[in-house]
Amino acid sequence: MSLYILIKWIHVLSAIVAVGSNLTYRMLLLSAGEKREATLFALNAIRFLDRRLANPAYVMLLITGLSMVFIAGFPITTPWILTSLTLYFVIVFLGIKVYAPVFRKQIRIAESAGVEGDEYRQTARQASLIEALVTLTAVLIVFCMVTKPALW
Repeated sequence: MSLYILIKWIHVLSAIVAVGSNLTYRMLLLSAGEKREATLFALNAIRFLDRRLANPAYVMLLITGLSMVFIAGFPITTPWILTSLTLYFVIVFLGIKVYAPVFRKQIRIAESAGVEGDEYRQTARQASLIEALVTLTAVLIVFCMVTKPALW
C-alpha cells in the first residue's frame, strides 16, 4: 500500500467522523425536547463530541489533505482544492468566532435559567443556524473533493 493511499484513507475516515459528528448535534438536541436535564446532557455530549472527535478530525483533514496535495503534486491553486481550502477556513472561523461563543451561551442559559424561556430558545436557534451552516459548508467541501469540479 502506498503512503498516498494510506493518507487518503485517513482523510476519508476523518471526513466521515467530522461531518458525521456535526450531523448528530441536531438529533441529540431534538431528542432532548424541552426537558432541562436531557438538554443539558445533549449539550454536554455535543461539547464532548466536538472536542474529542469533530475538531481533531477537522485538524486531521487539513493535515492529510495538504499532504495528499503535495505528494500528488497538485497545484494548491487547483480550483477544487483552493475552493475547499477556502471553505475549510470559513468553517474554522465560524466554529471558533461564531458558533463557540453562542454554544457556550446556550449552555450557560440552560444551566441557569433552564430551557423553557425565550432567551434559551433564541440562543438555541442561533446555535442551530450556525451549526447548520458549518455542516452545509463541510458537505460542500466533500462535494468538491469527490467531484473535483472545474470551477473556473
